[in-house]
Amino acid sequence: MSTPTLFQAARALVVRDLQLLWRRRGDALQPALFALLVVMLFALAMGGEAQTLARIAAPVLWLACLLAGLLALDTLFRGDAEDGSLEQWLLAPVPLAWLVLVRVLVHWATTALPLLVAVPLLAELLHLPHARLPVLLASLALGTPLLSLLGAVVAALTVGMRRSGILVALLALPLYVPVLVFGAGSVAAAAQGLDPTGALLLLAAGLVLALVLAPLAAAAAIRIALS
Repeated sequence: MSTPTLFQAARALVVRDLQLLWRRRGDALQPALFALLVVMLFALAMGGEAQTLARIAAPVLWLACLLAGLLALDTLFRGDAEDGSLEQWLLAPVPLAWLVLVRVLVHWATTALPLLVAVPLLAELLHLPHARLPVLLASLALGTPLLSLLGAVVAALTVGMRRSGILVALLALPLYVPVLVFGAGSVAAAAQGLDPTGALLLLAAGLVLALVLAPLAAAAAIRIALS
């Protein structure tokens, strides 16, 4: 029997994850619904005044996406640890870091990507000026996969613990703060007539660095948790 290639292993993992997601498709809507709830609560708390909402629209949308991703973070490897799939990952003839990277990308595509699609609608609810929307979408497109990669390291560190939801949040939030600052800051710079390219480039650099290092760190954490 020939050894599966990286592409074949990735395809098998993606198909399996999508099949499992389809079986519990109600759970897949929770991050988007949670983000919508956060946006509506902020809009109600601020009284619905258009000018006030426009000033806070970008930070609120960024915070909603961050919290929605954090909501689903604990389940990133939890199911595989409970049914023994992680042990099979360790025995697989492909690098564990590659499987981790594929899982994180699928997780991002099924949690954060629907939010990106919904962001223009949510931005309208918060009266975000249309000129700032491209910068907001660019920052979220760079920042949300970075959040998923950073969160994967935290989820891998706590995968061997029971009831680790609060611990995951406590460990992940300090790592998320710089991403939130640069993401929302890029939109704030555009609102002030400044060039947001610097903040976006920093997000892009962080994403490239995380694509290389985060799967390796998460794979090492999984090995430690299962040893």
